[in-house]
Amino acid sequence: MRQRNLAHRISAALIALSAAAALLAGSAVPASAAGTGPFNAEYTTTFRLDDHTIYRPANLPEDERLPIVVWGNGACRADGTMFENFLLEIASHGFLVIANGRPGGSGSTDSDMLTEAIDWAVEEDDRWFSSYRGHLDTDAIAVMGQSCGGIEAYEASDDDRVDTTVLWNSGMLSDLDNWRLRRLEAPIAYFTGGESDIAHENALDDWDRIPSELPAFLGSLDVGHTGTFGEPNGGEYGRVGAEWLKWQLKGDQQARQEFVGSDCGLCSGDWEVRQRNLQ
Repeated sequence: MRQRNLAHRISAALIALSAAAALLAGSAVPASAAGTGPFNAEYTTTFRLDDHTIYRPANLPEDERLPIVVWGNGACRADGTMFENFLLEIASHGFLVIANGRPGGSGSTDSDMLTEAIDWAVEEDDRWFSSYRGHLDTDAIAVMGQSCGGIEAYEASDDDRVDTTVLWNSGMLSDLDNWRLRRLEAPIAYFTGGESDIAHENALDDWDRIPSELPAFLGSLDVGHTGTFGEPNGGEYGRVGAEWLKWQLKGDQQARQEFVGSDCGLCSGDWEVRQRNLQ
């Protein structure tokens, strides 16, 4: 009887340890909509960055490093799965995407959380025993966000490590903050939802105020302020967002054709396009 009780205690202890380990490491969630890219995508969490949600290929590739994309949610909401379909799509094309907020989280975020996400990724790529060690391209980093999250992206974009800034349905809310536009140095893209998008005019105003020498793209699609994020794989926003990041962070020349020149891929469809210094 004692041996039986001991076995039960050992079994219970092992189960408790396994549960604790899972809590510390975070748990990956298989996605029903895993993206159209070459990698099956999922999202997960980690106690080392416990107020964020991490989107990644389920199996980290051995033959290429993943560029880093940090994401600010609309309404500056701390829900890391608020844009799940869209972010899984980006991750499926070989990116590590870190969204502000835990899965299904609540509360508010700020731009410091984007910088924290970059710091974490850079450290994980170099940390012994990290599952990400040697798998991340810390020289290829994007900051992105939708609506209020786009303002967070603006604020975090003065980090010298940032290689491109991407605003979705977003623009400066006050002329008092226009000084942030003048300090932009990395290529920038704006994607809006057309005239019915409440942020469309703000983005156009910002376009006229950013440094004249800055490589910039503005695409407008008549889908309103909420865009196509909730569609399977993020809809057209997911497709175009992945292409911009593939060009800017991976040097993909085929993706470049979507944005450059009078005959660009987005120039001949439903998008209204503006280009500057992209040659």
